[in-house]
Amino acid sequence: MIPHASALGDACAHTLGDLALPHLAELLGRLRPSGPPQGSDEWSPDTPFERAIAALRGAPSEGVPVAAWLAGEAGLDATQAWALLTPIHLSVGSDQITALTPESLNLDATESRAIFESLAELWPAVEGWQSHWLSPTQWLIAHPSLAGMNSASLDRVLARNVDAWMPEARRLRTLQNECQMLLHGSPLNEAREARGELVLNSVWISGCGVTRGAELPADVVIDERMRAPLLAGDWAAWAEAWRALDAEAITALLTQAKAGEYVRLTLCGERFAQTYAPPELGAFQRLWQSLVPPRADAAKLLEAL
Repeated sequence: MIPHASALGDACAHTLGDLALPHLAELLGRLRPSGPPQGSDEWSPDTPFERAIAALRGAPSEGVPVAAWLAGEAGLDATQAWALLTPIHLSVGSDQITALTPESLNLDATESRAIFESLAELWPAVEGWQSHWLSPTQWLIAHPSLAGMNSASLDRVLARNVDAWMPEARRLRTLQNECQMLLHGSPLNEAREARGELVLNSVWISGCGVTRGAELPADVVIDERMRAPLLAGDWAAWAEAWRALDAEAITALLTQAKAGEYVRLTLCGERFAQTYAPPELGAFQRLWQSLVPPRADAAKLLEAL
């Protein structure tokens, strides 16, 4: 499964037009779409990648409970209504507010924990809240009031104007505003500013809900190497990541397919995630494939995502 395999816009289309992915082209020539694509359009709160994960888990494709899945993996009670809090910097421009990637904050574990703990008054245990620091850029909180809340995936927001993605639920807006108020003027943030670091001035709340579906199948391999360059708009690095993937994992998958093994490939863009699998072939078709390796227009298929 390959998230961020494609994106909308001229920059991605131009990059794909110049990008040679011979092994992907041959692999897609041997495979066929397996079922309808996951997703709808670029404005859905959940990304096609998240919906594809939900499909593999046998969970509903809307309101993907990413936070509860993370909580379960951390040994927490995933039947609680969890939310994922991501520390971010909102950059205020003349005409829009842009969410920068959490990695741009350069948070280490000690500082991240300290900031997370400084917000603890917003989720008191005596009122039924649970909280868990998961990593420098992933914090979890749980409360019954978070059940059924819908919010945009973090990957919908990063490096973009946040206005279109602000949560509609008043509970989430209030929580986000309260976090921002406590972060404003925080001594921890003042120390960051003094040493020239970006101020952690907000959190993004996403992935709300209780766990649904089964565990992710053990044989699923997710390759996320394209995420960072795509979100950074570094198309040269994104193309290089694709070329490396084509030479490594895609080549291995192609070798398996040529040997008659059953393989599946899921490509995820901004609108859709499409899974491909081998079709049933007769003896003559298999012979023909061995003589004339089939090739698909990989760029065209990626642009359609």
